[in-house]
This record gives sequence, structure tokens and C-alpha cells, in this order.
Amino acid sequence: MYNEDDLLPLSGLQHLLFCERQWGLIHLEQVWEENRLTAEGRVLHEHAHSGGVENRPGIRISRGLRIHSFRLGLSGEADVVEFRPSPEGIALPGDGRGLWRPYPVEYKRGKPKQNACDEVQLCAQALCLEEMFGAELVEGSLFYGEPRRRTKVPFTQQLRARTEALALRMHALHRAGRTPVASHQEKCESCSLLHRCLPKLFSKPASVRKYLDRALDHE
Repeated sequence: MYNEDDLLPLSGLQHLLFCERQWGLIHLEQVWEENRLTAEGRVLHEHAHSGGVENRPGIRISRGLRIHSFRLGLSGEADVVEFRPSPEGIALPGDGRGLWRPYPVEYKRGKPKQNACDEVQLCAQALCLEEMFGAELVEGSLFYGEPRRRTKVPFTQQLRARTEALALRMHALHRAGRTPVASHQEKCESCSLLHRCLPKLFSKPASVRKYLDRALDHE
């Protein structure tokens, strides 16, 4: 179990799965640059977080809910958590309408991704909610901006195990305090930190040596 001072941003799991160096630049070196993709995502999240708590027939909606897990050492903010009636649910404080099961909904720009970044982030939210409310979550949803529809994500044992392993890895990297070395891949071209990371240059030590030699020759 972690204490409150040890909690790391839940959002870091998505950065870590995309690229460990990107995670290090953002969360260790506090480096951040916005491009069109990150700006669109930020606006979408800001819209999702607005509105607070809303009660509708048969559902209670909480936006921008602060969540945490001391077991995984994570904290963050869920875009939307829907509380749905369920006999396996829990009673909410100040609500006498029965039992409710949390159902997280994460908003994302664009289309579903090839990797599991979004699914891992949503599963981490579910694990936080399970710890906070004491109710098992079966599934949640990802809402993508381009299809403008929800994609259901079942919280399988495999997804849970992968999420927990990434949380452990993130804490290990945080304790080490060193940004992982660069490794250029095709996905680097869409990263907003491309020009701060310089993966083509620093992923090849020989190239760095040649670059420095050329720079010294011109002095």
C-alpha cells in the first residue's frame, strides 16, 4: 500500500504504454508541448469535466470525479462516472434510492487506437473506483470524438493484470528518477514532444558522437 505522498498521476499510465521516454520527459523532467492532437484532447476533457453531478431517471452522473488507489499508488480525475442501479452495487452517501454500481466513461479525441493505452487508463480508473466504493466493476466505456459513439471495455483479468503491472513499472521508473533513452519508432512522428525528444539523434550513440564532432569542427 502506498501513502498519499506516493501517489502518481493515473494519466501517466497512458504515456508510459505509448513510450517510456515520453513518460519520463513529462513526469520526471516536466517537459510538455502541445500540438493539434493534444489541444483537441484537452478541450474534449474540459468539456467532459464540466457539469458536476447530474441526476436522471435511473442514473446518477458525476463529472470530473477525483479518484485514487492506495494499492496501486495512483490518483487522477475521471471524465464521467455513471452510477447505475445494481443489486451488486453500493449505497451512495445521502442517496436513499437503492444500490448503485459505478460505470466509468473516458472521453478521447479521434478514433480507437491500435495499442491498449485508452483501455489501460479506463481500467485504472475502474480499479480506483473499486477500492474507493467497494463494488466490483464489470465494464466501462470509451467515447471517441470521430465516431461519436461509445466503445464498451470489459475489465478482464488480462487487462487488470496489465494495468497493475504498468503501475508497478511506473513507480519503479519514478524511484529510479532517470528518463529512459530514446528509441525512434513510427509513432514518434505524432508525438508533441518529438522536437524535444529528438529520437532519431539520441537513439543512436554513434550518431550523437558524429553530431558533436561536426559541431566542434565548425567552431
